[in-house]
Amino acid sequence: MKIKRKLTPWLYSMPALILIGMVIVFPIIYTGYISLTNMNLFHWSNYEFIGLSNYSRALLKADSGFLGALFTTLLWTALNMVIQVVVAYFIALGFQGEDFKGKRVYKTLLMFPWAMPAYVSILLWRVGIYNTEFGLLNKILVALGFGKVNFLSTNVPAFLSCMTLNLWMALPFMIMMIDGALSSIDRSYYESAELDGAGFWSKNIHITVPAMKGIIAPAVIMTTFTTFKQFDIVYLLTMQKGAYSGATLQTVITYAQQNAFVSNNYGLSSAVSMIIFFLIMVFSLFTNRGVKEKNYD
Repeated sequence: MKIKRKLTPWLYSMPALILIGMVIVFPIIYTGYISLTNMNLFHWSNYEFIGLSNYSRALLKADSGFLGALFTTLLWTALNMVIQVVVAYFIALGFQGEDFKGKRVYKTLLMFPWAMPAYVSILLWRVGIYNTEFGLLNKILVALGFGKVNFLSTNVPAFLSCMTLNLWMALPFMIMMIDGALSSIDRSYYESAELDGAGFWSKNIHITVPAMKGIIAPAVIMTTFTTFKQFDIVYLLTMQKGAYSGATLQTVITYAQQNAFVSNNYGLSSAVSMIIFFLIMVFSLFTNRGVKEKNYD
């Protein structure tokens, strides 16, 4: 009877476990296996086991391009997250003003960039904003007497252009999350602080930020993962086949995609994918531990 009680939950959950194994676990294991081989276009069926050679090539060879792509990805993630949180915080503070008329209309309009399909938004920005001949930015520059600029032709302008677009697409979500967190803070705290002579910055540093940290932490963590894994913006703006811009900007995701589907080096691409997987897992463990410790405190 006891054995039956122990087995019953496993029997009920077996279909879900099988599905998880097929969709998640098996691809990870198979990718790890491929990363230890020399599978590529020329060794599609007769590939050989080569151990950790793909990992050493990615991590130890300076000319492999992976370390540069990793640095770009870390810089991309850090800048985007800092700007997102800071800008979204002050915009959300503006929404808290009692004299702000039409805030519901503004909040609704803010959701359009986030709600629009990413593919549509990116191509609209590529053609409508960044295009050298017809883009809005170049039309403004020409009207002001400046020359035209190819925003996507070199790495630094392309990086800034991609980051601007990512902020435009991602800020609404962060604004809504912070706005919700601010709305949940008891107003009596601010009234007491004002009686004690606290100013704008003192109230924000000592009341607002500590009160909302636990609420927005999951949103910040989730957005950080999404930003780290960002693929479509960089690819569609600078690397889309048939529309190369001239920039050689690479993130770890576009680097893995290029080795898999352009260079057809599936072993190296799988090794890079496994490195990315372990980096995300390590980051996830640290962030989850940090959130638990803060909640415990």
